[in-house]
Amino acid sequence: MTAVGALAGAELDPAAADPAAGRRVLDGVAEAAPADLGGARRVIAEVAERAARQLERLPVPADRTPPQRSTAAAVHAAARGVRGRFLERHAAAVYAELTGDRARRLGVAELCAAAAAAFPGLVPGPAAVAADRARPQAAKEGWEVDQGVFLGAVLRRPEEGIHLLDSMLRPTHRAQRLLERYRSAGAADLGSVHLERRDGVAHLTLQREDCLNAEDERQVDDMETAVDLALLDPDVEVIVVRGGAMTHPRYHGRRVFSSGINLKALHAGGIGLVDFLLRREMGYIAKLTRGLFDGGGWWERPGGKPWLAVVDSFAIGGGCQLLLAADHVIAAADAYISLPAAQEGIVPGAGNLRLTRHGGARLARQVILLGRKIRVIEPDARLFVDEVYDPGAELDEAVPRCAGRLRGGAVAANRRMLLQAEEPPDAFRAYLAEFALQQARRIYSADVIGKVGRFAAPPA
Repeated sequence: MTAVGALAGAELDPAAADPAAGRRVLDGVAEAAPADLGGARRVIAEVAERAARQLERLPVPADRTPPQRSTAAAVHAAARGVRGRFLERHAAAVYAELTGDRARRLGVAELCAAAAAAFPGLVPGPAAVAADRARPQAAKEGWEVDQGVFLGAVLRRPEEGIHLLDSMLRPTHRAQRLLERYRSAGAADLGSVHLERRDGVAHLTLQREDCLNAEDERQVDDMETAVDLALLDPDVEVIVVRGGAMTHPRYHGRRVFSSGINLKALHAGGIGLVDFLLRREMGYIAKLTRGLFDGGGWWERPGGKPWLAVVDSFAIGGGCQLLLAADHVIAAADAYISLPAAQEGIVPGAGNLRLTRHGGARLARQVILLGRKIRVIEPDARLFVDEVYDPGAELDEAVPRCAGRLRGGAVAANRRMLLQAEEPPDAFRAYLAEFALQQARRIYSADVIGKVGRFAAPPA
């Protein structure tokens, strides 16, 4: 029986759906997609259409019984098996068609939208994405997993993957619109991030005062815009990233670097795989490390600008991930860092890749798997933090001094060579290929959905 036939032959009774019925949908999935792209395209479309019919026979995700959830999972698995086999054979041809043989630069969101239009059934279309977007995480159908399957397949291919990574390094349209006004004023208030140029240094201040700088899609968008403006500004030599003073009752008036991903937003369904989790890694963090890409030849790429992270209070989760990408890190003596990925149930971005490089495999496992918290005065903190100062005036005075040491063309050139040695683009590409799939699975896993609502602000 073919994969299409299997999906057609396992009609579901929504009142009495059971895992066995769902498992029958898996029959025949091992058959490879046709060798020609046209035939494979038709199979993908038909499989997706029949899978959608099966899912429509079930209640909406929030109202499904456990057996019905098992059935839906089996239907998704069957369709994803076909898509996976299709992409193993045709990912390069799909990418070539979507990008005009790599003549067009599409970011991950644009690429998914183009794939949905050109290859119906390969990734979810706009209506399915919009429907899931309006639901809390526990009530979503999980179409983002299919985006993860697709993007992971593209990133696994060296030429296509590097082309996609470079495409994500283009300046955003928002930054290009704001550039002239920012350069004239020397400052830009972007909402959750304030940007100010002082004496050749761009100061990016994270200012989500109410939630301890917990990151959501809004902050990722504002951070990418701020990073773009700082990199596009010829009068900026060095970038400084620091948290602002909080209004949160536990930390009122105190600076905080970052409490990581906004778990309340994740629970509410507002943390997307494409618009947050992948855009963050391939967007503003990649730009801070690798610089912008304007479409020119490799010899024209500036390679980014040196940047300094200043840690007040704590750097948790995504905040810790930022430190692992910084050129220099200074911290208040009462601060701590942690990367509680196992407790949150998700993959900490590129933290697994970079923490292993910084601290070795044993420390990486202690921090990521066991949730070890490291205070910056501990010996092991020297693997994350370069200099420690008393909180308040002493740390404030150290910021311009440390930023000044990062000035100079030789610093910029050598940081590029250090990155080439530490994290070659192909190693980053290969890591992200697996991350795209594993993170997509994790954000829809039962333990994440069960845990996420219990996370709150860290204790004082």
